[in-house]
Amino acid sequence: MSKSNYHHGDLRRALIDAALEIIAAKDIESLSLREVARRVGVSHTAPYRHFPDKDALVAAVAQEGFEALKGELEAALQAYPSQPITQLQATGIAYVKYAITHRSHYRIMFGVYITCAEERFPSLYQVAMQTLQVPYDAIVAGQAAGLIKMTDPKKLTWTVWSIVHGLATLLMDQQIPVSNAIAVDELATFVTQSLIEGITIKQ
Repeated sequence: MSKSNYHHGDLRRALIDAALEIIAAKDIESLSLREVARRVGVSHTAPYRHFPDKDALVAAVAQEGFEALKGELEAALQAYPSQPITQLQATGIAYVKYAITHRSHYRIMFGVYITCAEERFPSLYQVAMQTLQVPYDAIVAGQAAGLIKMTDPKKLTWTVWSIVHGLATLLMDQQIPVSNAIAVDELATFVTQSLIEGITIKQ
């Protein structure tokens, strides 16, 4: 973001956008409030009006990411009312696609950069938990309908999360060769279908 991109409007938004640019171009270690201020074109003290330290800025990026991911998962859920199995698969595919298209957010959301989030950044912690609640709700609905095995739904949610998160991370790190968005969608569909087959009750 050049200085001309910021015209004394939403400084907080400009700072977050600059942070995302730095993460995308370099890495989280290169992020600092001073560098963010330089990119936005404000004094090095200006970011402190919104973020007391780097952790607070990183937490804001992560919270924004979780809010967007939660929205994507909820939209996937709502697209298939009263179809918990399809809902669960759709949320898994949406998760992977979000990670691939929002890499900077995703790396911050699930990195080791924020400590004591529950105490220091309760709103971030809350939306992160709400995000995981979406597949959990689909699993509980599937169990109530006699479609998903009656195992601890929390453990099933962790299982689903582990698999889609692992796939997303491997794709982001280019450990799985895929050429385009269609290939990503096809692979995510195959992986989530295999997962579904493992936790559903054979009719």
